[in-house]
Amino acid sequence: MTQEEFNAFCRNLPATTHVVQWGGADVWKVGGKVFAIGGWTEEGMAVTFKTSPLSYEILREQPGLRPAPYLASRGLKWIQHFERPGLGDGELQNYIRQSHSIVSQGLSRKKRAELGLATP
Repeated sequence: MTQEEFNAFCRNLPATTHVVQWGGADVWKVGGKVFAIGGWTEEGMAVTFKTSPLSYEILREQPGLRPAPYLASRGLKWIQHFERPGLGDGELQNYIRQSHSIVSQGLSRKKRAELGLATP
C-alpha cells in the first residue's frame, strides 16, 4: 500500500479527519481519536492501527508485524505493520476498518450522533 492509497482509504471511512504530526506521519482520527497512523521512509512504510485483544495476540507474532512502539508499551492493543511479509493490502484495509470501528464505538453516544455514525 502506498502513502496515497493509505490516505485515500482512510479518507473514505466515515467522519474521519487527517493531520500530519509526529515527524511527518499521516494521522487519521474519528471523533478526535486516532485510529490509524502511517509513516513512510526510504526503507518502506509503517502503518499502526488499534485491534481487538484477540487480534492483538494473533498479529503480534506474525512476521512483519509487531506491537506498536510506545502505544503497546503502555498496555494498549495497537499493532504496527512495518515490513514484509506483514499483511496484504486487503487484510491491512480490513484491520484499519476494524480500528475505525473500535475507536468509533468508544466515542460517546452524543459524539457518534454528531458525526452521523450509527449507534450500536
